[in-house]
Amino acid sequence: MHRFIIALLSAFASTAHGAVPLENIRLPDGFRIEVFSNQVPNARGMAWGARGTLFVGSKSGEVYALSADGSRVRVIADDLQMPVGVAFRDGDLYVSAISRIVVLRDIESHLDEPPKPERLPAEFPRETHHGWKFIAFGPDGKLYVPVGAPCNICRPERDNYANLQRMNVDGSGREVVAYGVRNTVGFTWHPQTQELWFTDNGRDMLGDNLPDDELNRVTRIGEDFGYPDCHAGDVADPEFAAKPCSAFTPPVAKLGPHVAALGVRFYTGEQFPAEYRNNLFIAEHGSWNRSEKIGYRVARIELNDDGSLKRQSVFAEGWLDSNGKVSGRPADVLVAPDGSLLVSDDRAGAIYRISYTGK
Repeated sequence: MHRFIIALLSAFASTAHGAVPLENIRLPDGFRIEVFSNQVPNARGMAWGARGTLFVGSKSGEVYALSADGSRVRVIADDLQMPVGVAFRDGDLYVSAISRIVVLRDIESHLDEPPKPERLPAEFPRETHHGWKFIAFGPDGKLYVPVGAPCNICRPERDNYANLQRMNVDGSGREVVAYGVRNTVGFTWHPQTQELWFTDNGRDMLGDNLPDDELNRVTRIGEDFGYPDCHAGDVADPEFAAKPCSAFTPPVAKLGPHVAALGVRFYTGEQFPAEYRNNLFIAEHGSWNRSEKIGYRVARIELNDDGSLKRQSVFAEGWLDSNGKVSGRPADVLVAPDGSLLVSDDRAGAIYRISYTGK
């Protein structure tokens, strides 16, 4: 099965290269973008291995391993259910698969003959509506796993849905870290304060301009961010508001209505100019039901020393042209060992590399 899929990838590569007109991507002065790999269909979450392997999840069933320069792509798992999230720890790769987390043990020693995925005992809901999961290990050594709302808007069971959980590496000791989280598909930790930051997708069907997607910060375990009562800090839900918005933690930043904010990372590299250090980069997948499309870009968030919003701006754009044509959908961002920024694109099946070359 793996060899068959690799053959398909080779065929895909012959047509995919150049599918995204990178000359249309606009970046700040001194930056350039290039294709790191065009052989990663449905590319979503990304994680680095200890030996420089780039692991990439997908929504279509495959998990990929890319060489450090992107020149070689292997399928290391397939036939999984929406394995969007990948997380690496102590030689093992953890992969989300809707209701399960599976582990590929000592994976970088077995890339050509990958081991059978081992299931952890922890089980999650089986619904696929917001059921795909970005996962990551926190500075506390625990695996963080989100469980989205199984709907656009509803009031699901509080401890089982619409929250962000964490557990030990063996699947034990599960607890809820944050409540009222409709659908987070990206989170990260501040490199200095170690606080957890996450994006959250706002509900649909309140019109083009409501509500905004959110950037949130967790300051204490068990914090509630409002769903389904309140959205974006100040939009009371017309169907489910049982408490005022003042009862919940407001977002640090409103990211725009329906931009579909997914992957988010702090910039910890040294290649970019100093003013980018500890900024947040956010992959905006793009709107699906807005009359005028929005998103399809990478945003930049600058913070004050106290964690409040200083400035937000667009860092990379052009996957959505002025005529509303879409050529790519950013899904995740990841800082590379050399300080460049990788961007996954599940529409083009590509990983891009953004580097700073100077003015």
